[in-house]
Amino acid sequence: MFAKLSWLARVIPALRWWPRVDRDVLRADLAAGVVGAVVVLPQAIAFATLAGLPPQYGLYAAMVPAVIAALWGSSWHLVSGPTNAISLVVFATVTQLAEPGSARYINLVLMLTFLVGATQLVAGLARLGVLVNFISHTVVVGFTAGAALLIVASQLRNFFGVPVPAGTSFFETLHAFGAGADEIQTATLLVGLTTLAAGIAARRWLPRVPYMIAAMLAGALAGYAINRWHPLGGASIRVLGALPAALPPFSVPQFSFDTMRALGSAAIAVSVLGLVEAVSIARSIALKSGQRIDGNQEFIGQGLSNLAGSFFSAYPSSGSFNRSGANYEAGAKSPLAAVFSAAFLVLIVLAVAPLAAFIPVASMAAILLLVAWGLFDFHQM
Repeated sequence: MFAKLSWLARVIPALRWWPRVDRDVLRADLAAGVVGAVVVLPQAIAFATLAGLPPQYGLYAAMVPAVIAALWGSSWHLVSGPTNAISLVVFATVTQLAEPGSARYINLVLMLTFLVGATQLVAGLARLGVLVNFISHTVVVGFTAGAALLIVASQLRNFFGVPVPAGTSFFETLHAFGAGADEIQTATLLVGLTTLAAGIAARRWLPRVPYMIAAMLAGALAGYAINRWHPLGGASIRVLGALPAALPPFSVPQFSFDTMRALGSAAIAVSVLGLVEAVSIARSIALKSGQRIDGNQEFIGQGLSNLAGSFFSAYPSSGSFNRSGANYEAGAKSPLAAVFSAAFLVLIVLAVAPLAAFIPVASMAAILLLVAWGLFDFHQM
């Protein structure tokens, strides 16, 4: 009898926490969901840009995958979606096979999402969650620092307006940037610096305001002002362009043996990274909430979320420390907070997607530089 109930709870994890849901829990989760939607909006756009994808794909990764991961994981507070580390690995691996942003690139990324989901699900069903304990903190710190350096290199051309070829290696990017340093666009650099200053100021003096939103608004205003009234050297500020105000479109990964073979190593790398992120974040928050985390169930939840996401135009996702931490601090009581966050994000996207036309590319680059700085763990280096 108990074995049957345990199996049923593994298939439908909500059976474990649903009895706790009452009016107070729903009210708290709704409030936390609003906070989560506001926090994820600029992050999703920034991380999709980092992954070499159109901005809307970051939003898609924060919708369906977030709901599935919340309902089939074990953590009450973990919020899944696009993350900086996974975005970087996606960019670094798939750019070797296709031009970033191209139709083939997008198809490859969606296929990668499916492979990642399948790998994670198999790992969860095989009860391999304990393996996360054998990955040392030093390895994670080193990987994260390397990721931060690659983020900086990938955004030099957008922050300074210097023509650096996309998809080049770290050292090739630095060489191309140095060779074209005399072509720095003053207007573009001014927008980037304004965004940086606003983000740093918000972090320091307005801790309750999501710094990415403050930085993005400041950059958009600076770009609009320069384009409208004070064109520097006749240069115009390049912007993201309006996002489609629509739900995630249904997509079917293009299966082929050659594609799966080409993406095999990337799928394993992203799968392991995603699982380490998700379980580590879930456990760190559980230390505060007093909850017990089931690593195997988190593996299953992450796997199902990426499998489902591959059919709804999402690139690989995982647990996000920023959004999970904000979710907990906002008073979330159950996984419904992540579900509400995804629902509110859909409403926000439908309402404000056209406003993305005013966000400068240099502003997004500056936000990613702030993200990169936050990745360095100077106490462990």
